[in-house]
Amino acid sequence: MPYIPLLGRLTAREYTAIFVGALMVVLETLLTTIIAFLPKSVIQWFYNRSRSLFHLCVGPPIPKSGQQQLADRIRRASDFERLCEIFGYAFEEHVVLTKDGYLLGLHRLHLRRGERCTRSGAAMNKPVVYLHHGLLMNSEVWVCLTDPSRSVAFTLADRGFDVWLGNNRGNKYSRKNIHHNPNSTRFWDFSIDDYAWHDIPDSIEYILRVTREPSVSYVGFSQGTAQAFAALSIHPQLNEKVNVFIALAPAISPAGLAVPIVDGLMKASPTLLFLIFGRRAIMSSVPAWNALLYPPVFSAAITLSMRFLFGWRSRRITHLQRLAAYSHLYSYASTKAVVHWFQIMRNAKFQMYDDDVQRVIRVGVTSYAPARFPTRNITTPIVLLYGDEDSLADIDVMRRELPDHTEAYRLHGYEHLDVLWGEDVDKDVIPLVLGSLLKYCVGAERVGQEMGEGEKMYLTVNGVDSDAVDTVSETTSMYGGE
Repeated sequence: MPYIPLLGRLTAREYTAIFVGALMVVLETLLTTIIAFLPKSVIQWFYNRSRSLFHLCVGPPIPKSGQQQLADRIRRASDFERLCEIFGYAFEEHVVLTKDGYLLGLHRLHLRRGERCTRSGAAMNKPVVYLHHGLLMNSEVWVCLTDPSRSVAFTLADRGFDVWLGNNRGNKYSRKNIHHNPNSTRFWDFSIDDYAWHDIPDSIEYILRVTREPSVSYVGFSQGTAQAFAALSIHPQLNEKVNVFIALAPAISPAGLAVPIVDGLMKASPTLLFLIFGRRAIMSSVPAWNALLYPPVFSAAITLSMRFLFGWRSRRITHLQRLAAYSHLYSYASTKAVVHWFQIMRNAKFQMYDDDVQRVIRVGVTSYAPARFPTRNITTPIVLLYGDEDSLADIDVMRRELPDHTEAYRLHGYEHLDVLWGEDVDKDVIPLVLGSLLKYCVGAERVGQEMGEGEKMYLTVNGVDSDAVDTVSETTSMYGGE
């Protein structure tokens, strides 16, 4: 189209996105405002109507089994404390003050199931493991499984590790800043850069001070892996404090979304998300929908949304696990962090946030190149556990971006969330995590005798001596198989 001042700066597709985005902003604002003023009786009325509609479609309700009752208790658990109470684990709460003023909640599982602590906040003389969640999540995702043996956090605590679970700024347990109110846009002005510069290193520093250990083992899921890749790449000294980095469903530069038109729009102009969701928390109405909808209806809505956006079918996650966990799936995150991800997808580079994204020369050449995270400089041992049906895990990209000492283990038939909540994670995922920890953590002899021989990856993984395998390409071929 001919160049017209102002109008000619955008394409027809971008104008369409702006219109749709503006409409979504209005609907989101209206919905959030209306629900905020609804009395509990009205919310209960909507909940009851959705339940009636569900049973009209699928049949009358039947008495719940013991497993269904357990899943319902997990779904109803209001916070991390209630989830731990269900399974009999004691825990501690800690707060980290980052260098830029955010207060981050940390949870600690340092005792086995049924044990009680006589002295809180003390060093335990146990190897320390730090778990970090993914995008739009919080620490509850590690402990909302219907069987504690499938929970990485509970399993590690039972094995004798001192387990710490982190939380990103802005989420359910970290919604406070000493300088900014969470209702302000300045509070939400953060991206993956800020997680890497502050949240991860400051949390690890705090944990090491409390535990008096020389280093931690890091286990991240999804964006929790990206944050560690970024933090380790820009903080050389942090590599000395992390003895191994285990990446579950790792993400560096995802290919994009499953729906071409949505994927194309977001990649064409990632900042359109600001028009759709504003400059504070993204999708802030999700908790309201969780309260309004009957659990099977809400679960079905989440399942369909993930299938639409990412192509995931969640075949490895049981129906009861979805009912239990999906109410704990969402937590607040900044729109800017999601914009950052679409910048990464558009440029196919694991880069820092591009503040100058709109300043483009007319021939299409950007006026500068945003800095990339130098991930090949990471010296910490890296272990990747990725699903071969995960649309967000591009192992070929990771091979190019990561150092040669990286090990990779392919999980056959696993999608993204399967690595966290799959029915067989206790057989396919947790043994690899335990084995990697035992191989690299400081003072492994403190827990090694309590672990089964089949879990010691340094002895054997699927019958192959892992000490003979050093690189990404070798481990992938030996354990992945075609």
